[in-house]
Amino acid sequence: MTADATPDASPLPEAFYRDLGQGRYASTSATAGPWSPKTQHAGPPSALLGRAMERHEPREGFRIARITLELPRPVPVAELHVAVRTVRSGGRVELLEGEVTSSGQPVLLARAWRMIASPADTPALRPEPGPPPLPGPQPPQTMKGAHMEGYVSAMEWRFEPGKGFDTPGPGTAWARQRIPLVAGEEDTPLTRALTLADSNWAVAFELDHYERLVINTDVTLALHREPVGEWFCVRSATAASPGGSGLALGQLDDSAGDCGRILQTLLVTER
Repeated sequence: MTADATPDASPLPEAFYRDLGQGRYASTSATAGPWSPKTQHAGPPSALLGRAMERHEPREGFRIARITLELPRPVPVAELHVAVRTVRSGGRVELLEGEVTSSGQPVLLARAWRMIASPADTPALRPEPGPPPLPGPQPPQTMKGAHMEGYVSAMEWRFEPGKGFDTPGPGTAWARQRIPLVAGEEDTPLTRALTLADSNWAVAFELDHYERLVINTDVTLALHREPVGEWFCVRSATAASPGGSGLALGQLDDSAGDCGRILQTLLVTER
């Protein structure tokens, strides 16, 4: 994958991160989220932690089936340190725990279940209808009041005709990375899915996030199989209640159909 430029935009960095060794990573400007050029979209650091979990004491025939990421504070566009440990390891399943820190402060926490792959004769159950076809190339997307030069531009987005980030949800979008996660490396199915997962609720903005503070505190990605290819389709909708909070639920598809679910808890409060 190469770092190509989007129309009317500055050339992209070669990747979201550069590996500095010993669990340290330099964040590039491509990690910057839509709300500030100084803080990261949670997608790239989530994928960075997922990458470390995949590499931590790997076991033949095992795969990460579910990962939940907690966002205790904004992730700065700065040097990050990633660490992973095994909480519990058994014959068929194991629980991993990971942390991303910046200047000694935890900015991302995660737990993941790694389990032995299901047998070849397991039924292929897909209860939901397949995704819409991948639309043709589209102009760069817009997002009201957003910083567009980082993560948003580092991803290629294709919404349903006439739709976009500024269209009230529910929403559907196909997306893929324009650049790799770590410079000089091939992405994995898990890291590609995690790079996109935090965008789930943004694909379906249904709560007014301009007049109120609406922000997700976590991301859960559950994959019942390994994704294929670079393109993913997110179909997302939001639930909310007075006196409660918000909940963004997304179906994740690839070119072969349904591969998993995304769940995010949304803080909804006055600014």
